[in-house]
Amino acid sequence: MSCGEKKAEKAEVIENKQPNIIWIMAEDMSTDLACYGLPNVKTPYLDKMASEGVRFDNAFVTNPICSPSRSAMMIGTHQVKTNTHNHRSNREVPLDKQFTPMTQKLREAGYTTILGNHSVMKKGRKIDVNFKHEPLGAWDGETKFGLFDKYDNFEKADEPFFAQIQLVVTHRGDWWDEVREKSKHPVNADAVEMPPYMADHPAIRLDWAKYLDQIEYMDNEVGMIFKELEQKGMAANTVVIFIGDNGRCNIRGKGYLHDPGLRIPLIVFYPEQFKGGEIRKDVVSATDITASILNFAKIDIPSYMTGQPMFDANFNREYAYGARDLWDEIEEKSRAITSDEWKYIRNDKPEIPFDAHQAYLEFYRPAVHIMRQLKKEGKLTEEQKFFFEDSKPVEELYNLINDSQELVNLANNPEYADILVKMRAKTRDLDSLMKPVSAIYQPKSVQSTVDLVQWIIDEHPDVRKQMEDGVEVGFKKWGAIYKKYLKNKKK
Repeated sequence: MSCGEKKAEKAEVIENKQPNIIWIMAEDMSTDLACYGLPNVKTPYLDKMASEGVRFDNAFVTNPICSPSRSAMMIGTHQVKTNTHNHRSNREVPLDKQFTPMTQKLREAGYTTILGNHSVMKKGRKIDVNFKHEPLGAWDGETKFGLFDKYDNFEKADEPFFAQIQLVVTHRGDWWDEVREKSKHPVNADAVEMPPYMADHPAIRLDWAKYLDQIEYMDNEVGMIFKELEQKGMAANTVVIFIGDNGRCNIRGKGYLHDPGLRIPLIVFYPEQFKGGEIRKDVVSATDITASILNFAKIDIPSYMTGQPMFDANFNREYAYGARDLWDEIEEKSRAITSDEWKYIRNDKPEIPFDAHQAYLEFYRPAVHIMRQLKKEGKLTEEQKFFFEDSKPVEELYNLINDSQELVNLANNPEYADILVKMRAKTRDLDSLMKPVSAIYQPKSVQSTVDLVQWIIDEHPDVRKQMEDGVEVGFKKWGAIYKKYLKNKKK
């Protein structure tokens, strides 16, 4: 296509008033915002976005771990069906030909696709999907695997554009202490209110307060993105979507099919279409967000997508289907469905405990270390012990209306036998519907991280003791020290 033809096509698209679309993903966070009723945290920009847009209260990711969840959203199809469900796997395997990334569909409709933003921490360029891809460049799925056109900046010349921006600050990282230290109003650890399944301990309270500090930093980044839109005169014709890529990185959260792992914030702002202040209670799957983006762009929804446009008059989802599979060295397999009233979880490997001593998490979950010790001392409540049992229940059933924290497993209660049978059968139906298109399995090895943890246990008991006391000693720091040790050992 000639340059002149491309310009003419772009002009025609703009004339049709396709909106710009910005998709903001905050990493590793549940509905932990003031506008969702969480105490102790200040999120004025997201609160404003919710008051002027649409807030969804029952939005769920399809996997509680970043790369499978992101894979589902990038394609608009459940990650199990596309065989992208194992974390950090199949990175050299092209997508099955029936599937096309959302960004390519947008480009075919005249959109400029942009990755990241110049104003946010680390520029927000994370992609992290489980199929062969490159950040920038053309896409044909066979020899070309680019997902985006450019980095970091949206301009008038890019319209209509789609920008995917990752807000990394809420992800566990070595910057958490620095963010708290530089905050003008750090969250008071003594005042925070925590879920009942977490022990009330000073180290756990501090960790929760630091998490909320990151959320407040992230909220300010959202404010900067909105200010840039306004300064460039683009706010009125831009859809802004805010989500979490999976739940918070803590007990029962990221990596698990319980509510804090699957339920995410979802706020949609589009002044041309929404009056503002609307709160929706219907069940939404993350793949529905992808379908909605194509719908905003006036693109027909491909038949392979398992998502539906959530603003369509015919939108109707009874259940969100969740799956947990490989995460680093833990080869797990669990499935879940969530309705507006019920949650059902089937653990196909009950012999693998929730606290599987996953190497990477040893650095990033102070509450786990503290609560392991409290369990040994007999100081955990029944609700708190659940996560630290030696095995998992084969089935879990929760009434979300009466038990929003999922503390009472009704799976063995005969009064709920009919509901259990129904939920079990529906999950099996969805298992069949989402059967993977292939059995290719090429996971990335994490043996070096496993070896690092064992080396610290064996050679640095003082550091291990700090970890057990709830201190985040620094994954990157000790990873670098271990690499230096291995290098010197070879000499």
